[in-house]
Amino acid sequence: MIDLIHLIFASMIVAFSPDQSEQFYSMEDFSKVRKIDTHTHHNSESTALAEAGIESNFFLLTVNVDAPSYPELPEQLRLALHQKAKNPAHLDFLSTISLEDWSSPDWAEKEIARIRDSFEKGALGIKIWKNIGMTYKDENGKFIMADHPRLEPIFRFLIEQDKTLMAHLGEPRNCWLPLEEMTVNNDRTYFKEHPEYHMYLHPEYPSYEQQVEARDNLLAKFPQIRFVGAHLGSVEWNVDELAKRLDRFPNMAVDMAARIGHLQFQSQKDREKVRDFIIKYQDRLIYGTDLGISGNPDAERVKANAKATWLEDWKYFVSEDWMEVAEVNGGFQGLKLPKEVVDKIYFHNAVKWFRPNL
Repeated sequence: MIDLIHLIFASMIVAFSPDQSEQFYSMEDFSKVRKIDTHTHHNSESTALAEAGIESNFFLLTVNVDAPSYPELPEQLRLALHQKAKNPAHLDFLSTISLEDWSSPDWAEKEIARIRDSFEKGALGIKIWKNIGMTYKDENGKFIMADHPRLEPIFRFLIEQDKTLMAHLGEPRNCWLPLEEMTVNNDRTYFKEHPEYHMYLHPEYPSYEQQVEARDNLLAKFPQIRFVGAHLGSVEWNVDELAKRLDRFPNMAVDMAARIGHLQFQSQKDREKVRDFIIKYQDRLIYGTDLGISGNPDAERVKANAKATWLEDWKYFVSEDWMEVAEVNGGFQGLKLPKEVVDKIYFHNAVKWFRPNL
């Protein structure tokens, strides 16, 4: 009789326990789930990256950037419009600003006119880049920081237009460390190849703390601006420090582009801490990669690289498998986040912060 009771009780537990497959995604779900990658760069007429997105059920956001290695800004806008015209249901774009004519007394008015034109052509917002804080100087020879008063009309215009500001300000904290002390390999490689941005070699430039403080000052002055901090808001090195900013600035979200390795590095030391952080701030984290395409590329190679990147990231977020990636030395375990968290990171938060034309 006791054995029969135990059998009945066990059957009830099975019957009323939620199916694991209903709570979590698997690797097989990757192509079934609608996703958005909010941080890509399409500096080419080739649609290979957009096609890769379609094949993997990704909507893509291509981002214009005032970077020296990129095409001139009018050309970037043309290419964004070209990509949008080719795949209107699968891609949107952000425009940007230039500080090239900063000394002109009507600089802000000219930039607002150019930004307005890009909005009329479909841009969802603008991106500002690390050349603010790390390249351009004002008439007094001081670095133009994110909280410079002459930038304020731009931010007010964005608020009036109900558009989004994406900002890559500063760099990973690794940028201020010697190469051998950096925590992830992609930072070590990037700053070895780009010593002009390796701030350890340039102590005369603003410090990491000054870069983050200027960004925080911007958000404190414009708390209503819809803001996405690119690359985990340049507070990639510590989820506790990032949580402080998310708590302080309710209108701030961050994308993960090119910084998932930093989460994986922290997972090696304390997986549950990283997992708990993502679950707690599930409404403020946005998936992105920084994938790019330029010139006349090998289309199949572009597609293969994109899919490999997307699958590797998906594995980290949805599985509990042990993994190794090129960015991090040593293994770590996937986070196996609940479906609702994955859906927010990969889709709903991007819709909220960028308002794409889905």
